Amino acid sequence: MAFPSSSRLRLLGFSFLFPAFVSAQTTPPAAATPAATPAAVAAPQWHLLDPEQDGGVMGISARRAYTELLQGKASTPVLVAVIDAGIDTAHVDLKRVLWHNRREIAGNGQDDDRNGYVDDMLGWSFLGGPDGRNINVETLEETRLMAKLQPLYAGKVRTAVPAAKRAEFDLYQKVKKSYDAKVKENSQRLKEFNQAYTENAQGAEGLKQALGVSRLDTATLRNPPTQDPQLRQITQGLYSNLQQAGFASLDDVLAEMKRGLKETQDQLDYGLNLKYNPRPIVGDRPEDTKQRDYGNRDVHGPDPMHGTHVAGIIGADRENSLGVLGVAPNVQIMAVRAIPDGDERDKDVANAIRYAVDNGAQIINMSFGKYYSPQRPAVEEAIKYAATKNVLLVHSAGNENADLDKTLQFPAPVYLSGQRIPNMITVGASARTNDENLVAEFSNFGKTQVDVFAPGNQIYSTLPGSRYGNLSGTSMAAPVVAGMAAVLKSYYPQLTAVQLKRIILDSAVPYHTKVRKPGTTTLVDFSELSRTGGLVNLYRALQLAQQPTP
Repeated sequence: MAFPSSSRLRLLGFSFLFPAFVSAQTTPPAAATPAATPAAVAAPQWHLLDPEQDGGVMGISARRAYTELLQGKASTPVLVAVIDAGIDTAHVDLKRVLWHNRREIAGNGQDDDRNGYVDDMLGWSFLGGPDGRNINVETLEETRLMAKLQPLYAGKVRTAVPAAKRAEFDLYQKVKKSYDAKVKENSQRLKEFNQAYTENAQGAEGLKQALGVSRLDTATLRNPPTQDPQLRQITQGLYSNLQQAGFASLDDVLAEMKRGLKETQDQLDYGLNLKYNPRPIVGDRPEDTKQRDYGNRDVHGPDPMHGTHVAGIIGADRENSLGVLGVAPNVQIMAVRAIPDGDERDKDVANAIRYAVDNGAQIINMSFGKYYSPQRPAVEEAIKYAATKNVLLVHSAGNENADLDKTLQFPAPVYLSGQRIPNMITVGASARTNDENLVAEFSNFGKTQVDVFAPGNQIYSTLPGSRYGNLSGTSMAAPVVAGMAAVLKSYYPQLTAVQLKRIILDSAVPYHTKVRKPGTTTLVDFSELSRTGGLVNLYRALQLAQQPTP
């Protein structure tokens, strides 16, 4: 999924921002990302910094790499496809770096390049219909499987099921358990979020009246117009929370809480609704994985926030002196829309990979994932196709603080045969300090299933409407690595996808810091949470690429 329900309400105790006014505390969602930050309070792009030269900040040493290793060196253009929910193609920090299909004539309603997609100037959407409508919210894969299997097996016992159908019956039992748990979780979450929002809104109004102000922004909270010790203590706590999360004001927090409420309600109304099916909007044959001719050219979509943020991390314009810097220079971003708010469909993912490959992408970012994959063979065939064309795939590990060695997330880093996918990197999310908080608390992990960690907590990048803000998730860590791969490919174009992967993994810096195992308070060795036991580092990767035999 592009991002889970209530994904922007997490981590910093916004359910009890007002300790003097609010006593209730809400349990935060298990997989989430904090709120977007207005451009007026631009946070530093810590993920570009160097641990040695920048005060121990656990970035990828990009700034150092550009200064010390790449100054004056020639680069070649690299095309990176972003398979996501959509991209704001008008963003001032992205529009110059967007891929344009030069073989297509804009707006003539014809398939000029004969690739099967009419007027695909900036990319393609596999979530759109021929009439211009688009899917925004989709069902979860568990919901789709339940809708299919429940009529066949509800109320039955295994011994009464024919032997040939027992594997399917077992799948139904597993899916039902997961589905029922999500319905319960989201119902409880909605209740808690409603309470938290109401109490915080009341607390905000009460504090405004007590201070005699109309807005509780960071400037007011830092130096409140009062000498009352209790009020000053409250404002100091609020200021600290807002600073830590990158919010400009409490109004922004409340707006995000309201959005989180809507997302949770949408999850119940749509994502977990057995009767909801938006697929007729597209008008394809959902079970036909060989079908390619569907979708539309709208790569913006109803909500391009996630994809816009991802695209900016990879390649936000480094030459326009505006906003933020992408990891990679001389990059083109291809927009491929296939990821709804909800679970993506395997067929769309497979077609999105093929579209990107066929149109020249050298690297594909895939910041999405789910835990059931009924059309897995189709996705794996597309990944193998990408391998034949020397294309590197970078995939996010997921945000459920789960051990992927025990529970696979899809697309998985291994084929059904058990063979490891040679042209795909799976990335967990790290934070900025080398202490017990080094691993982002939401990040999935796995000694065999996750390759490496990269910055993914509070990453500052582009947002729709030419804005900027912080988001967190392995969705942010993957494009950091995709950007690194683009840098390597740009300066060393002879590198293959397999070589790019090997260089990125071999150059990762291993750490033995005792960190909190995601989702727990248990301290574990950081090196035990991924295959490399390390954090990616662009400076070291470039040093390795410079060797005669990378």
